[in-house]
Amino acid sequence: MNAERDLAPLAPSVVRALNDKLYEKRKVAALEIEKLVREFVAQNNTSQIKHVIQILSQEFALSQHPHSRKGGLIGLAACSIALGKDSGLYLKELIEPVLTCFNDADSRLRYYACEALYNIVKVARGSVLPHFNVLFDGLSKLAADPDPNVKSGSELLDRLLKDIVTESNQFDLVGFIPLLRERIYSNNQYARQFIISWILVLESVPDINLLDYLPEILDGLFQILGDNSKEIRKMCEVALGEFLKEIKKNPSSVKFAEMANILVIHCQAADDLIQLTAMCWMREFIQLAGRVMLPYSSGILTAVLPCLSYDDRKKNIKEVANVCNQSLMKLVIPEDDEMDEAKQSMTLPAEPTSEESLSKPEAASSGESPLTCPPCEELDITALNQPLSFPCSSERIQVTLNLDGIVQVLDCHLHDMSIGMMTRIAVLKWLYHLYIKTPRKMFRHTDSLFPILLRTLSDESDEVILKDLEVLAEIASSPAGQTEGHGPSDGSDVRPGPVELHVPARAGQLSSGMKGLECSPSTPTMNSYFYKFMINLLKRFSSERKLLETRGAFIIRQLCLLLNAENIFHSMADILLREEDLKFASTMVHTLNTILLTSSELFQLRNQLKDLKTPESRNLFCCLYRSWCHNPVTTVSLCFLTQNYKHAYDLIQKFGDLEVTVDFLTEVDKLVQLIECPIFTYLRLQLLDVKNNPYLIKALYGLLMLLPQSSAFQLLSHRLQCVPNPELMQTADSTKPSAGFKRASASNIDYTELLQHFEKVQNKHLEARHQRAGRAEQLDRRVVL
Repeated sequence: MNAERDLAPLAPSVVRALNDKLYEKRKVAALEIEKLVREFVAQNNTSQIKHVIQILSQEFALSQHPHSRKGGLIGLAACSIALGKDSGLYLKELIEPVLTCFNDADSRLRYYACEALYNIVKVARGSVLPHFNVLFDGLSKLAADPDPNVKSGSELLDRLLKDIVTESNQFDLVGFIPLLRERIYSNNQYARQFIISWILVLESVPDINLLDYLPEILDGLFQILGDNSKEIRKMCEVALGEFLKEIKKNPSSVKFAEMANILVIHCQAADDLIQLTAMCWMREFIQLAGRVMLPYSSGILTAVLPCLSYDDRKKNIKEVANVCNQSLMKLVIPEDDEMDEAKQSMTLPAEPTSEESLSKPEAASSGESPLTCPPCEELDITALNQPLSFPCSSERIQVTLNLDGIVQVLDCHLHDMSIGMMTRIAVLKWLYHLYIKTPRKMFRHTDSLFPILLRTLSDESDEVILKDLEVLAEIASSPAGQTEGHGPSDGSDVRPGPVELHVPARAGQLSSGMKGLECSPSTPTMNSYFYKFMINLLKRFSSERKLLETRGAFIIRQLCLLLNAENIFHSMADILLREEDLKFASTMVHTLNTILLTSSELFQLRNQLKDLKTPESRNLFCCLYRSWCHNPVTTVSLCFLTQNYKHAYDLIQKFGDLEVTVDFLTEVDKLVQLIECPIFTYLRLQLLDVKNNPYLIKALYGLLMLLPQSSAFQLLSHRLQCVPNPELMQTADSTKPSAGFKRASASNIDYTELLQHFEKVQNKHLEARHQRAGRAEQLDRRVVL
């Protein structure tokens, strides 16, 4: 302690009392100091006032002795009371030593520091605002103080400071935000509570626009939302709710783009409350900001798509995620496909919430959002922070559709076998939507998407397969697929020879050279991917026989609905004609034949083949016949369908030279069953015209002779017993040739050549069976040895 003369103008008795361990004596000394300072104020003696404050600060408040520090604190408070409204002139000197004591190890001293600062602030009121940051910093530390008395004292001071900020219009928000941004990441629950309480206060002040600085604190708010304390979570939820209300009221001043990545991160949070809240914000952002959110589509989809497969435990999150997904999908429009991404950008009026704005012509600009799907690459959130903002109604914005990023995310999700069914369906809906709205740009990605789309046909869910077929059908039929450079890239898949694909004439049908933005999968326009699709589909069936057995008919029937059935059968028959795996070719032909004869989707094609009136139908019959030869029984059934009864009889005559196996007889059995079905009603009725259909009866008797005396034998035998006596059926015009006879004779089909082709194919099958039997015998010998 310095000599008493150095502490003047403080009297020696005052100095002794300030150093005393008893509070009452220090209080008496404080009253003396207050009286002394009042005199200096009356004399306007600022130098002495500063000297007194300096002594109390340096010699007492910052002393090494605890009692001296306590005396200095009460003395500084007394100075502030004496100064009154003039205390604002000395606030820096008054506040700094008190704040230093906030860090004291003695809890009682920290409490006295709170008390002293409370008195100083209470007197100065609005004058303390220039020092708000240091006061806030000190209070934020005391908010987490372990001593309840200190915490209680800090709460009193905190309420006083909030009252001052609320009633003042001079609060420096710009200077405060960096400190708030730093403190908001505290992990202490009391500090978090303190931060949230201040955010709520500032948000409630009309003159303070905290919304402008929301991007800087939003991430911290979501961090606090995950606190273990229910009270803090509730406070944070209220704060976020208030901000969202403000956003809805004033969307034109919201920096949507700067907060998009923050929401993307928290939409993937493990905490349900954080995820649901972030997803609700994302829903509002997409609906309010509209196409401003398009550059962040890949990140949004990364966050939203997995949520679509949540179960009922997370039903709320799933529902909000579904709205986000649907709203985002609506933002993609045909005009996004119009302009060169690398050179041009589009301008749009800022009316994203109206349905009209989504239908108005808009075009996309260049640029990409580098966010990628986490399974493929590490998520780069910061790179997405594009300086885009929601414009006022008079402004124009540049919007980019990051198609490459979107496709990458969708591709990653399709490759991820762990994702749920609803997510896979949503991914396929997105791909279909993009092929409809932006076909030209999407076809740049078709070669990379094609393999995974084919693999998805093996999915366990019928609904997933249906959506997958819709995408594949759109790829195969879109006029955009005919664009030069978008053809099949795999040389092995290029068709080895010509095949005539008949496209029925349709009024107003789009040609391949026109923009087919509204082309639906049912449009029978075939492009360069159609044949590639058929080749790869058959390869898929060949490598996955279980897929063919369980889903083959389902897939082909759906394709006949989505595409042109004639083209599908024509192309598959052409491909199977060159199939080296003869056993697969036989199985596939049997499958196609069953579909052709039994499926309601093929009604029109059956009628076309039944009559063979047009060159196209006869060309189709010949094409099918050549491939159907891989399976003798299906070849006969095709002849029955097309009313080529003589040729059917000729074929059955050749069956005597074939190797009759159990499988062969089983197929004959199934054919007999089919003859009894409604599809062959016309054939059964033609049995009445015995004179003009002799080869039909001979063919049926041929089948009867092939069968062992089984149930099928009895069925066909009973049918043939019903054939009437031709003499009893004669009528006056019975000598005239029938219409069916005329049709057959006028078909101009070389049946001799077809019969030779049948024999050639059957010889190949016989050789292949002998080779397989020989290999099996050699294998058995090796096993024995």
